Amino acid sequence: MTLVYESEHAAVHRGDALRVLPALPPCSVDAIITDPPYSSGGQYRGDRTADPRTKYFPADSPTRRLETFTGDNRDQRGFLRWSTMWLDEALRVAQPGAVLAAFCDWRQLPIMTDAIQAGGWTWRGIVVWCKPNARPRRARFSAACEYLVWATAGGRPVDYPADTLHGFVEADPPRDRVHPTQKPLEVLRHLVRIAPPDGLVLDPF
Repeated sequence: MTLVYESEHAAVHRGDALRVLPALPPCSVDAIITDPPYSSGGQYRGDRTADPRTKYFPADSPTRRLETFTGDNRDQRGFLRWSTMWLDEALRVAQPGAVLAAFCDWRQLPIMTDAIQAGGWTWRGIVVWCKPNARPRRARFSAACEYLVWATAGGRPVDYPADTLHGFVEADPPRDRVHPTQKPLEVLRHLVRIAPPDGLVLDPF
């Protein structure tokens, strides 16, 4: 694990989540809000194993020139197994009552809900991120949404010191990206309010 950034409010480490998570102390974080590789895209195995920049973005997209990332080519069983492994470790480091919110798309939504429950979390529901500028698709519903499956580490007291949030966030994806699947700041600013104001938020990815 290598420290690559640190400030008064945040620290970023580079390493394999399945090696770093076991090194973190138990019951040490107040929320886990994360965007793991989806292992999605396309209808067939050959599509899913393609480079993320190719399978998620059209040929004329400037996003194809960004640095790619690994871990996005698992089949359904592999994705379920891998997700359960990191979710199990994430539960160990979570405070009792802490929230987990993990992004996924429509293809992986059923698997992610299974993985969260297999990892020992209490599944609470789904948050929708709607993208108003999604490309229209003739004679089809537009793929305008991604999802967060959210859960808690056991019970969640009604007087837990965090905001009550809408389960729907609307924001366009960022135009100028440094990562192919970068999420908008306004979405993340909304989500982190589910943690206590002085709480520690972990993103394993």
